[in-house]
Amino acid sequence: MEWLTNLFTSTDSVAHIAMLYAIVIAFGVLLGKIKFGKVALGVTFVLFVGILAGHIGLTAPVNIMTFIQDFGLILFVFMIGLQVGPGFFESFRKGGVTLNILSTATVLLNVVVMFACYYLFFDTDNPYNLPMMVGTLYGAVTNTPGLGAANEALSNVFSSNIPQIASGYACAYPLGVIGIIGSTILLRYICRIKLENEEQQLERESGEDLHVKPHQMHLKVTNSYLAGRTLLQIHDFLNRDFVCSRLLHNGHVSIPNRDTVFEMGDQIFIVCAEADAEAIIAFIGPEIKVDWEKQDQPMVSKRILVTRPSINGKTLGQMHFSSVYGVNVTRITRQGMDLFASSNLALQVGDRIMVVGPEDLVNRVADVLGNSIKRLNAPNIATIFLGIIVGIIFGSLPITMPGMPVPMKLGIAGGPLIIAILIGRYGYKFHLVTYTTTSANLMLREIGLVLFLASVGIKAGAGFWDTVVQGDGLKYVGTGFLITVIPILIVGTIARLKYKFNYFTIMGMLAGTYTDPPALAYANQSCSKEAPAVAYSTVYPLSMFLRILTAQLIILLCCGA
Repeated sequence: MEWLTNLFTSTDSVAHIAMLYAIVIAFGVLLGKIKFGKVALGVTFVLFVGILAGHIGLTAPVNIMTFIQDFGLILFVFMIGLQVGPGFFESFRKGGVTLNILSTATVLLNVVVMFACYYLFFDTDNPYNLPMMVGTLYGAVTNTPGLGAANEALSNVFSSNIPQIASGYACAYPLGVIGIIGSTILLRYICRIKLENEEQQLERESGEDLHVKPHQMHLKVTNSYLAGRTLLQIHDFLNRDFVCSRLLHNGHVSIPNRDTVFEMGDQIFIVCAEADAEAIIAFIGPEIKVDWEKQDQPMVSKRILVTRPSINGKTLGQMHFSSVYGVNVTRITRQGMDLFASSNLALQVGDRIMVVGPEDLVNRVADVLGNSIKRLNAPNIATIFLGIIVGIIFGSLPITMPGMPVPMKLGIAGGPLIIAILIGRYGYKFHLVTYTTTSANLMLREIGLVLFLASVGIKAGAGFWDTVVQGDGLKYVGTGFLITVIPILIVGTIARLKYKFNYFTIMGMLAGTYTDPPALAYANQSCSKEAPAVAYSTVYPLSMFLRILTAQLIILLCCGA
């Protein structure tokens, strides 16, 4: 049995290292599924199993664990950035601006409360106490990438004996998850909110953007001004974007193009943005019912999947579907949302477009666009690693600031995150195929996260007992709870009483600010609408960026002084 003993004791062997990580990750993920009440800690439990492994002496060479930790962090934050990139800048539209301002205020309040607790309850002369409070901060707000960014910044400040701030993170995390949910419940009673009234309010309000939501209607041309004028002339005069996909003239159905001439009594099928529907009806004519089945030319409507990389980034206007292919595109489905087919809308790999026209011509367009689900199932590994290369270079650029002991760097957390957001949003302009299936993105992201958590846990495990149980562990738990709860109650109350946001929107905003999926799950269970998820996705990208940035700023500005 000596071989088995060596497997667990020979810390330099590849088999031992692989076995150690497999055990920590497997048991961590399985234990993370256990629910305490209605809350489960999820993959974060890998950290606690790693701490236990390190405490009982199961470890690996520090340099190898550091590599696995940093590579896991890079993979994790890059896939997050790639996912949120397409919606990052759009999240600042309309009510999203206010939500992001409230979210930013919450992030800053978390930092303020952390410093207040630090000066009230800890010895400020001890250089290790502030880094431990940073770990507590990121456990309290349940933000693992921030922990990684702080860890990396610490390596630039401390040449040796780097503080294992994962101990503070581990102390604060469990109550952080519970505190976020508990605070949102308490907020309901503070503001005297009735859930049934909030549901009714959401029923009355439309959460969809009328300028991108497609609207279909059949119209009869009754405006004499339109007689003898082409579709392009009508489009330019009306100054509204719309698509005319079918025309019934003298009993014959055709696919109109820009040169098609309208006559009085023509019956047309229009798709436009919902906000423009009333104006178009007033200009062209009233809505009618049309039996398109009685036609002399067979027409089909078909959703076609964009999978050909050469199409990536081309606008609908550049594709000339009507004039070249004899079909019309009426709407685009992207990431589950229907968009009106505006001529300046750029196509992206993964889009599903609705094409109307004769069957043979529609099939021809399908060949041009790709329409191959198999092609989408293969992740674009080249784009991911090219982005990581650029992200690491960008994160390594030194930024000199007055009063800072060492140049600031965005590092391996901030650099790849920013580049991933930019690639996710603008990559198509450089012909980069950024589409990754949700399952592939989630798989790569979770692998990166568990590698990072396992490494941090194992490294922190050796000194965990002395640091937490025999040290200031209870202080970390208590101060972490204050860091979690106080900003939620302040910002949540302001969001409700001053800005009159719906309670379910506030729940989603707070869950996104704390980047906490369990809190979002609780909000979704409480509401039958999508308001929590919409608010969560609106503030999540900026919140994630701010969490990572503030982690490095605190360490470099305060711990390096």
